[in-house]
Amino acid sequence: MSGPIPIEDVEAKRWNLLREDLPLPVAVLRDKAVRDNSAWMRSFLGDAGAVLSPHGKTTMCPALFDLQLADGAWAITVSTLHQIQVARSFGVKRIFLANQLIGRQAIDYVIGELRADSSFEFLFLADSQENVRAIADTARKAGSNRPLQVLVELGYPGGRTGCRSRDEALDLARYIESTEGLLVLRGIEGFEGLLKGADNGATLKLVENFVGQMVSLARLCDAENLFAADPIILSAGGSAFYDVVVEGLGAAALSRPSMVLVRSGCYITHDSVLYAKAVDALRERNPELPNARGGLTPALEVWAYVQSCPETEKLIAGLGKRDVSYDDQPVALTWFRPGSGMEKPQKLSPDHTVTRLNDQHCHMAIPAGSPLKVGDMVGFGISHPCLTFDKWRVLHVVDENYQVISSVRTYF
Repeated sequence: MSGPIPIEDVEAKRWNLLREDLPLPVAVLRDKAVRDNSAWMRSFLGDAGAVLSPHGKTTMCPALFDLQLADGAWAITVSTLHQIQVARSFGVKRIFLANQLIGRQAIDYVIGELRADSSFEFLFLADSQENVRAIADTARKAGSNRPLQVLVELGYPGGRTGCRSRDEALDLARYIESTEGLLVLRGIEGFEGLLKGADNGATLKLVENFVGQMVSLARLCDAENLFAADPIILSAGGSAFYDVVVEGLGAAALSRPSMVLVRSGCYITHDSVLYAKAVDALRERNPELPNARGGLTPALEVWAYVQSCPETEKLIAGLGKRDVSYDDQPVALTWFRPGSGMEKPQKLSPDHTVTRLNDQHCHMAIPAGSPLKVGDMVGFGISHPCLTFDKWRVLHVVDENYQVISSVRTYF
């Protein structure tokens, strides 16, 4: 490759990962798995009567936003002003900010976008009267011509953001109504993802209780007629507790139409550790759901060469913390020896384990009879897609033969 290649010209290059047409390490997306995962989520939510606003921060990849929207996503979720701007620059018409709208730059930008584009819809979270007052003051001074749509966020002790009690959240909802239409209450939101008990059963009880508190708050707001428009939005993260969130929020039985909105982002690629464990827990409480329509499949892989075998039962592969997430160690899934006549990658036995990562070196313990040699290629599954996507500006999309069929950009 002698110079930059337009991304739209990639398919014509007919690159193949296994033919060593790409420099390693390299991150690839298995096209079939991505599309199967998207279809699984669409089917699950359709059956459950819920809608999806996938978290764009996971991938920050507009090409994947387009796939998710085409598969029925109601909005794209973001967390920061930069992410709002990226989504808007690629034409996203409805954005859910799963965060507080804080600071002059962010507030001014959103008000400006709402004024400039009547088709743009924006929703965000609030957990303090101070923040609501600051936004209302800015909107008033700017002569804002459209109300800002806000969801009150309910949290829990030791959690992240969110009002720490139902009474505090109810007071905030009443305060939003007092802003004379500058801000309007659209729903209730919470993030259950940081709740953790001693075991899966204890965690499940914590999540069920939290979802119940969200419903209770929504009913109190409904009784006081604090919601400004239909449908009333009840939203939670849902990445590890799809079934619990949808069932619990769906049972709110408010006096007006409501909509359950989940915000999972990682489902689109799934993973080999963190979310694989979450699916195992889901299988314990709901055996049919994870296996329906093929279930979720890891779609994101990072490939690297074996570059050193300095000891009998140890090797070094050429990837590290700059290439993959390291909340958990990556998993060595498959291997391939270029030029050997192998037709496809072969599975590696579970006793090929990653023991630690340096910046760009992966330490692996291997059995004495391992087939791996210097120059072999190893495909690694990752944990927590959010923190692998952000290490790559371009990812290659491959078919089941690792033929590159397209490439996609990220915008972190």
